[in-house]
Amino acid sequence: MTIQDCIKFTNENPICYLATVEGDQPHVRALGFWFADETGFYFQTGASKEFYHQLKNNPKTEVCFYKNDKMNGSMLRIAGKVEFLNDSKLKEKVLEDRPFIKNFGFTAQSPDLIIFRIPHGQAHFWMMDNNFKPKQIIEF
Repeated sequence: MTIQDCIKFTNENPICYLATVEGDQPHVRALGFWFADETGFYFQTGASKEFYHQLKNNPKTEVCFYKNDKMNGSMLRIAGKVEFLNDSKLKEKVLEDRPFIKNFGFTAQSPDLIIFRIPHGQAHFWMMDNNFKPKQIIEF
């Protein structure tokens, strides 16, 4: 498997579970993933969200994507440090890709519209048929 496989998998299976930690307490929540390309795995949120503040305090995260395939589901886990991007072109793109965000009052100039990505890290796939084999880590 390659980083291209990871990009394809995440773009085709956009519901994911993102983990953060606050103190010694882990937190996991479901998110609607935005997109991935060769520069990273991209997300958007609002500055009022707790997980935004958790990631500001500790940018390490792990995200899990799952594809339900009846008896043989597959999963991709991505671990890395998030990078926050204050980029009006990316904000314009997210508002174009996800017009419902405008309903929350966000514009491309809104400081509370938060874009972040995981630009580097490690990923690995899990499938039932390789359940007991060593992980094949994909560095990106």
